Amino acid sequence: MNHSTRRVTRVARGAVAAAVTALAMGVLPATAPVAAAASHHRTASPIHQIVLQGAVNVRDLGGYGTYDGERVRYGVAYRADALNKVTDADVVALGRLGLREVVDFRTPFELQYDGPDRLPPGLAPTSRPVTDSGLYTQMLTAIGSKDPATQDAMLGHGKAEALMRTVYGAFVSDPAARAQFGATLKDLAAGRGPLLLHCTSGKDRTGWLSYVLLRAVGVPEATARGDYLASNTFRAAADAALRAGLKQSGVMQNPDLLIPLQEVRSDYLDAALSQLTSQYGDLYGYLTRGLGLSLPDLAALRSHLVP
Repeated sequence: MNHSTRRVTRVARGAVAAAVTALAMGVLPATAPVAAAASHHRTASPIHQIVLQGAVNVRDLGGYGTYDGERVRYGVAYRADALNKVTDADVVALGRLGLREVVDFRTPFELQYDGPDRLPPGLAPTSRPVTDSGLYTQMLTAIGSKDPATQDAMLGHGKAEALMRTVYGAFVSDPAARAQFGATLKDLAAGRGPLLLHCTSGKDRTGWLSYVLLRAVGVPEATARGDYLASNTFRAAADAALRAGLKQSGVMQNPDLLIPLQEVRSDYLDAALSQLTSQYGDLYGYLTRGLGLSLPDLAALRSHLVP
């Protein structure tokens, strides 16, 4: 293959990547030429969990099928819960991933309370705090009160669910949150992977950006939503153990009040998407005007994550 042919091939691939990305975000009409490839879309492979002793929600974002029949590469983008409790063996396992960047969305209060990440030698976390709209503080305050009436007043009667919807709306409406999310996607677009992104539980801030990332590279909505909801499976045992411990110790009479805070739910994700639609019209508007990604950034993101 001569230089001219290689250049044409690169240009063609870039054009297809940009078109697929636009189609996935609803920017192009369904009759766009690239849509023909959608009939060859393959079903998503099982989620690839990174099994650690000190973190339960660590996953590779690779393996998902795209609209044009390709698959997201394994080993480029990872999602996780906090890494402050990982064991020495876990640190070795993380080292085998060849990570070049670990992005921590936890706030200073969360870091102070839980402690910093434990990472392989030579790898320091990139701190990009994203607001949780007071979720962590409210949960700790309710638990710390040890008073059933106070806990019910703070978390019961739909208040926990309402707080979660507020949290998700802020992922879109808060300028600082958009800046942190945008910077992380730009790092991936610039080829700074393998990159791991995480927050405390690896389900809300991490879940939202993972959803956005998958959609941005051409993964269908239902598939990206499935990855988001899978946190409930990976976190179920640890979350149930926490509730059981709180009840056994007498700290909470009704620890099930925590379930809406521990879970991910479609209506939480929909709260963010509703804010996105209201503020930016569609995902493309959010990515470009909200997160500051250019069309070349989006094409580069796709080319790094999809063969």
